[in-house]
Amino acid sequence: MNSRSTFPKSASRVTIRVSGQLFQGHLPYLEQLVQSAAECRLWPQLDLLNLEELDPAGLSYLLAGEDRDFGILSCPKFVREWMDGERGRAAA
Repeated sequence: MNSRSTFPKSASRVTIRVSGQLFQGHLPYLEQLVQSAAECRLWPQLDLLNLEELDPAGLSYLLAGEDRDFGILSCPKFVREWMDGERGRAAA
């Protein structure tokens, strides 16, 4: 568990817009942005409104970090359905 996981969600926020694709190769940069926000005592929120493609690694990142390391705004229906499906399988 890292220090971000205890960061209060009531703190000042910063929005990180993610558009186009979110694939494994993008995750180190996105993680750097999320980490930088946390180091500045800002609660990062990922705006996924314009996200069009997602691979399993990107999905895993969102699943692992949502409400722990960052919030998610404007999540496309296909992403939310995929996330909900994965959570359902994990709970079964």
